[in-house]
Amino acid sequence: MTWFEADLTTLAFCWRLDRRDGVTIGLTSHDRDLWFGDLLHRAAPGLVPSAIETHRSMDPASVDLTGALTSDALAEADLVAGLWDGAKLSLHAVNWQAPDEAPVFLVRGQLGRVEMSGTGFSVELSGATSRLDQPVTEATSPQCRAALGDERCRVDLRGRHVLARCSGTDQFDVMLDTDLPDGRFVLGQLRWLTGPLAGWSALVLAQTGTQVTLADPVPDGLAGQLVELTEGCDRTLATCTARFANAANFQGEPHLPGNDLLTRYAI
Repeated sequence: MTWFEADLTTLAFCWRLDRRDGVTIGLTSHDRDLWFGDLLHRAAPGLVPSAIETHRSMDPASVDLTGALTSDALAEADLVAGLWDGAKLSLHAVNWQAPDEAPVFLVRGQLGRVEMSGTGFSVELSGATSRLDQPVTEATSPQCRAALGDERCRVDLRGRHVLARCSGTDQFDVMLDTDLPDGRFVLGQLRWLTGPLAGWSALVLAQTGTQVTLADPVPDGLAGQLVELTEGCDRTLATCTARFANAANFQGEPHLPGNDLLTRYAI
């Protein structure tokens, strides 16, 4: 008889989280820290999974996770800034009296976007089979499908970066100490070079003078930190031609008729 078949079980969940920047933490639903899999799992009794069903079919599975911000490792500022988006997660059920003896693997996957609610959070975990739902080829588009400066675009990004220092933040807005050309960095990237968000990037949605608006909210207390802005592109043929002189590498079909061609009729 295994430990979880006993009349009185000693079950605890153990979560291993591997962030994209190499940070790894362990959390457990038990009320005290546990060593499991050569990693110390900190007590986080407020973290619970939804119902988990194991099966052998190829149906893509997902699990919703909810929790309270009871662990210093899951700081609210990091969750809001998206540092945990896309992190890899594995979940085991263990015997808290002997965690490394016959652990039961439950699920493995990747974290989706974290949503905050009061003093708690929720996130959906997508399993490996969910990748089967992704398209296997590109669809035609009037806009360019390449990213500015990648191997298909081939625009040289040297000289298209600007270093600036943050003078303050307000939700989605970042104020800088440098006056920037209007619109040049829209749809570009702002990357933090120093401070608690060092190494992380965000999409620029709007930019005027010394202020940029990001797609993701930013925490307070970042004044004085160094950032790098990379020029953006709206991926239209007009911009590709006029600003970058790169129409030969345009990865779109701007002159391909759309679906409205089927509804046209002679007048």
